[in-house]
Amino acid sequence: MEIEIATIGGYEEVGRQMTAVRAGEDIVIFDMGLNLSKVLIHDNVETEKMHSLDLIDMGAIPDDRIMSDLEGDVQAIVPTHGHLDHIAAIPKLAHRYDAPVVASPYTIELVKQQIADEGKFQVDNDLVKMEAGGTMAIGDSEQVEMEFVNVTHSIIDAINPVIHTPEGAIVYGLDKRMDHTPVIGDPIDMDRFAEIGRQDEGVLCYVEDCTNAGRKGRTPSESVARKHLHDTLKSVEDYSGGIVATTFSSHIARVKSLVEFAREIGRQPVLLGRSMEKYSGTAERLDFVDFQGDVGMYGHRKSVDRAFKRIMKEGKGNFLPIVTGHQGEPRAMLTRMGRGETPYELEDGDKVVFSAGIIPEPTNEGQRYQSEQLLRMQGARIFDDIHVSGHLREEGHYEMLDTLQPQHVIPGHQDLKGRSPYVDLAKSQGYKLGRDLHVTQNGNTVQIVE
Repeated sequence: MEIEIATIGGYEEVGRQMTAVRAGEDIVIFDMGLNLSKVLIHDNVETEKMHSLDLIDMGAIPDDRIMSDLEGDVQAIVPTHGHLDHIAAIPKLAHRYDAPVVASPYTIELVKQQIADEGKFQVDNDLVKMEAGGTMAIGDSEQVEMEFVNVTHSIIDAINPVIHTPEGAIVYGLDKRMDHTPVIGDPIDMDRFAEIGRQDEGVLCYVEDCTNAGRKGRTPSESVARKHLHDTLKSVEDYSGGIVATTFSSHIARVKSLVEFAREIGRQPVLLGRSMEKYSGTAERLDFVDFQGDVGMYGHRKSVDRAFKRIMKEGKGNFLPIVTGHQGEPRAMLTRMGRGETPYELEDGDKVVFSAGIIPEPTNEGQRYQSEQLLRMQGARIFDDIHVSGHLREEGHYEMLDTLQPQHVIPGHQDLKGRSPYVDLAKSQGYKLGRDLHVTQNGNTVQIVE
């Protein structure tokens, strides 16, 4: 059976992920994401109202024209998890394909919301939920099957899809870390990865996320970040003024910890910002998390401002606002607070807790720096990097290669510089550039089996 992999997006940058695997006459697309930095550099861009071709020209979503070169039919579109760099182009591109979107339950709910917000295209693709551990046939030949393997990442309900073919398995490894003690959900299923590596023809090809490949050691568990966050908030328990926390809206485990620790130090947690309300509200509605008690969630500007006025009236020392804006996004809640555009008044000595790392991209780094300076100008004291990454470090990559023993490896999810540490790592394990280690670019295809 011919096996061909099209590397469509995410092979020259962090963002706009999209990869297609052709096995015989059947094609499965993995991810359709947005490169948010290409949007943020423009003022007041509303992607929901834009045509896909304009977004492609901006470099914001994948250029999927290479799909016309693949001889086969798309049988499924499979986002691995709910981050925007993996799902936000689905409303712009999915309607071109007569195929269902297949994803884990939480991811499907987030895809639904993306589609509901779309203002340019009619997206009628079926939305199919499949749990980790589930399988489905691909095409009519009964020779190709897809499986979801549970992984841990900085968003709940993440999976790595595996395509089983007569030539071996194709494992799409974006995005994960090896977390054996997660705060929410099950640990990464390394036992199943080991079985896939040993069964039948083994692993034909492994597509891997290279984000932290140049960092030594292993990525800590989310339980480590939880302990760090607990220590930080307990250290300011006796402060009577304002404490504000920010993290990734999609990081439900971290939000859960913030909510619990807010109560522990005698403050009422309040979730503020559109995306904070969206991700946490969806997670609670689907029973992935139970925040218990009274947790206010406010997304719309007027309701957010009313919540801020209530906080100021009843005393900042009684509340812990958990807000959007950890990367300094111009329209996010924390940025507005730094500019003095909300009823919440920051004062000398108030604490701002960044429970998030800076995404290593120039636009994010610049915006985060500006946000911190605005906060400092108002007297805020900043606690930063109370975080663990959602991506594998060096030791995790060694372990995955040892577990899967793939015949071919394709590094992704980075530009060329970001992939180079992984290339060196793979070479140290016996892989050779141009033979079984394939460094490719957006818009290319890699013929694995002719």
